[in-house]
Amino acid sequence: LAMIYKRVDKGDAEAISFLGNNYYHGSLGLAKDIRRARELWTEAAELGSLDAHFGLGRIYYIGNDAKEDKPRGIHHWQQAAMKGHVQSRHMLGFVEHDNGNYDLAVQRYMISARMGYEVSLNAIKGMFREGRQATKAQYAESLLGYQDAVQEMKSPQRE
Repeated sequence: LAMIYKRVDKGDAEAISFLGNNYYHGSLGLAKDIRRARELWTEAAELGSLDAHFGLGRIYYIGNDAKEDKPRGIHHWQQAAMKGHVQSRHMLGFVEHDNGNYDLAVQRYMISARMGYEVSLNAIKGMFREGRQATKAQYAESLLGYQDAVQEMKSPQRE
């Protein structure tokens, strides 16, 4: 924790975001403090942390320790997704699905599935199984893209 605080003091966006995440979850011996997490994530997001944008999106969309502000939450997810944050892209798909915009939800899920995010692949599979929200072709394309991404991430050193 001392090393994290050193990096936080130097303005390291990812360290600040990491500390915010630990306050959010009450881990590493820190008391759960969502308000403090929001403060840290706001600072880290201003410094460019995509994970911080994701965390802020969750806080504002759900209304954790802040007045629920779905548009503000979506804005943070959009900021992160535009720069490649997979979970934020998935959450934008979730929002579209929740709003009944199934075509757009599938598109967003397909992007994150092709980036190797299994949760999005499973969302498409569920929509396909429901029989009306995703096509077999969309699921097949997502599955192939997911498999390609996973294969690219494999390394002989890790196995």
